[in-house]
Amino acid sequence: MILGIYATLGVFLLIASRNPLRHLSLIWFTVWSSLVHAGVMTIQAVETPAEHGHLMGDVPALVIVAVLLAIFTPRAAAAQRVGVPAAHPA
Repeated sequence: MILGIYATLGVFLLIASRNPLRHLSLIWFTVWSSLVHAGVMTIQAVETPAEHGHLMGDVPALVIVAVLLAIFTPRAAAAQRVGVPAAHPA
């Protein structure tokens, strides 16, 4: 199930990458949902010894993706300069 969700999200992010200022809400949703997913996964991995492997692979990958998207996403000020309503105040 999660693979289907992430595959769909990936397709829409590729579309959004063509004009990120018009798709800020999708990009910021991806940032925040990745951080929340990493947080929940961290808690579950710490509580369940069989899941400790996620702390070395999945959790850092989710955080890295979220941080990189947040760094490289144009800010609201850039959106206002080109006349696009900001979807996320930054």
